[in-house]
Amino acid sequence: MISPTPKPADAPLRVLAETRRLPDHQHMDQHTLAWIAGNRPAGSSVPATMPHRPALLVPDAPWFASPAGFDSIHGVLHNARVGLLVQLLAQHYELGRDQALALAAAAACHDCRRRHDRDDPGHGERAARWLTDNLDTVTRAFGIPVTTGMITAVALHDVPYDAFTDTQVSAYWQSPHLVDLLKAADALDRYRLPLRRWWPDPDRLRVALPTWLPPVAFDLVVHSEQARLDGADHGEALEHALHTVLPD
Repeated sequence: MISPTPKPADAPLRVLAETRRLPDHQHMDQHTLAWIAGNRPAGSSVPATMPHRPALLVPDAPWFASPAGFDSIHGVLHNARVGLLVQLLAQHYELGRDQALALAAAAACHDCRRRHDRDDPGHGERAARWLTDNLDTVTRAFGIPVTTGMITAVALHDVPYDAFTDTQVSAYWQSPHLVDLLKAADALDRYRLPLRRWWPDPDRLRVALPTWLPPVAFDLVVHSEQARLDGADHGEALEHALHTVLPD
């Protein structure tokens, strides 16, 4: 007997991606996460010696453009993980701690104005405008001031380098290292996506990734998403993943 085609609301994200039926708002499920965990990139392992543990900055749910967005694949977990990854990259490239934390605070908001989980062109610029208008809110939440350069990185994070307008090129060259690091950190969290062709592609980046960082990014996805599916709230899920992957 042929099983009926599952309805989008009932089908795993992996199945929906394979059949090109992804909905506007996409959420992790156990089937998809099991597939991700079972397809760990070959040769990837976390080394015994790691950099300093990054600070965990968890964005508030009301910062997101819609209630459907804060628990989606571009929601709280993704934004916070990018904040962790950008700190690790900043350490590797010897940015000062204050700069690294400010960039992490911006990263924690970089997708907060997404309208849906498709390409959504312009969501970086919308997030940058939101961040500019809500600097006091973000600073109070994280205790970290966000600078103009960090806001520029948010504005450009979703625009391919070869698609920059003249104005964006000019903005990029004001803070190129910040833009490059945020783009790289955002790309590293693509292990959460349900097709391998969407996973991180170093050739699209302008910074070289340390060999230890992709396995860290992969494990942060798997452990935080599993904890969330098991019933942990966002902060608990992220703390669990951080402690598991980068223990004190």
